[in-house]
Amino acid sequence: MWELVKAGGWMMLPIILSSIVATAIVAERLWTLRASRVSPPHLLGQVWRWIKDKQLNAQKLKELRATSPLGEVLAAGLANSKHGREIMKECIEEAASRVIHELERYLNALGSIAAMAPLLGLLGTVFGMIEIFNGFMGDGMSNTASLASGIGKALITTAAGLIVAIPAVFFHRYLLRRVDELVVAMEQEAIKLVEVVQGDREVDFSEETKA
Repeated sequence: MWELVKAGGWMMLPIILSSIVATAIVAERLWTLRASRVSPPHLLGQVWRWIKDKQLNAQKLKELRATSPLGEVLAAGLANSKHGREIMKECIEEAASRVIHELERYLNALGSIAAMAPLLGLLGTVFGMIEIFNGFMGDGMSNTASLASGIGKALITTAAGLIVAIPAVFFHRYLLRRVDELVVAMEQEAIKLVEVVQGDREVDFSEETKA
């Protein structure tokens, strides 16, 4: 492996660094974007129990904000529920925009790595080919075996770039899809909260309050 890295030349360094960064982003986002962490299934039921028992106060709202991204969105709505349905919805939307921004953190960087890695590999190959042909200009390219070997080494960076880019593209799309699913789930919970608090709808939370 080390021989391949050396054969690829100095352009292997940014490719390797890109792979390390991409791996770190994927691991961090997979851990952070767990459904149980972002949108706990029993959270809305717990909030409704606080409301019915008249336990909802500033301290409870502070705890709710700290529990999860969904908790932050629900707390924003509850803090302004006395001002009417529209104000409550606006506050939820503002909180949701902040939460979505946090959920999408580092995904642009992962997408950039997926786009740049093949280009870095191609650039390394181009530099390698230039060196090879410059080296053979003196002897008229008489040694075809050495030429073929040099071309093979020059292509190492292209292969390395693709090895980094393909998983990066896959996980970038997968994580974006995960964010979309989590946002839809939080939106449904927030709408349910607004309708119940404003008295537009009766909802049975008996299942949701079971931890």
